[in-house]
Amino acid sequence: MSKTIAFLSAAFMCVLPAPTASLGAQDAHPDFTGVYYPINPFGNVGRGAASAPPPPADARGAVPPPRPVLVLDGREGRPDNAPKLTPDYLARWEVIRKSRMAGSDEYDPNVRCVPAGMPNMMSMTYGMEVQQTNDRITIYGELNDVYRRIYLDGRKPSAQVLDDPTFAGYSTGHWEGDTLVVDTVAIREDALFDTFSPHSDRFTVRERIRFASPGVLEDQITDMDPKALVEPFHSVRTYRKAAPPNDQLREFSCAEGLSSVK
Repeated sequence: MSKTIAFLSAAFMCVLPAPTASLGAQDAHPDFTGVYYPINPFGNVGRGAASAPPPPADARGAVPPPRPVLVLDGREGRPDNAPKLTPDYLARWEVIRKSRMAGSDEYDPNVRCVPAGMPNMMSMTYGMEVQQTNDRITIYGELNDVYRRIYLDGRKPSAQVLDDPTFAGYSTGHWEGDTLVVDTVAIREDALFDTFSPHSDRFTVRERIRFASPGVLEDQITDMDPKALVEPFHSVRTYRKAAPPNDQLREFSCAEGLSSVK
């Protein structure tokens, strides 16, 4: 009996290092926790675009102040590097363009005090705070108090979630080495992307998020929509991590305190 116990104990000790090593590998994922400000709030858009080189921080680690929100009304037409819309959705964009040119706020989320929606909210013009745990990442953006959750525990969106789209959508992620791959579905159709391009109920977003260099977070974004887009649309956004005391976001309050979302 004693020999049997000794043999089982030795076998148990031999298998212990395997799960221990596995746990160590899980812990090796980068920690994105922190406050970040955009290096280029409007990203580098276009097929195969590369991220812009980050501007240097000052001696205290402060970043340059964020640029003001870009206001476009379509007076110059549709840029060549804009998403390629199908004819039906290009016609819808023309309706939006004429509305903006007329001075209406019907299709302007900033004026209406509502979130920009995915993936526009990742411009994070006024900065964002990332909180990371083992099972989820929460991102809070100062502009219009937007927030999103990225679930890392393997869950899938339920039918109830898919039937109730939101501005941020429903995001699930997994790690590929040091890169977080995120898929977002259930995004509201009235949450325009790429400033003000329309999309359908089949619109989805895939992100590849990583540290491009120490303290510089990169988000490679691919928008997909078989009904609204001729081809997937790619963009890249980069953010610099803020050092104390500049790592504090403020509460954002719309001056009118109004929302026209129904």
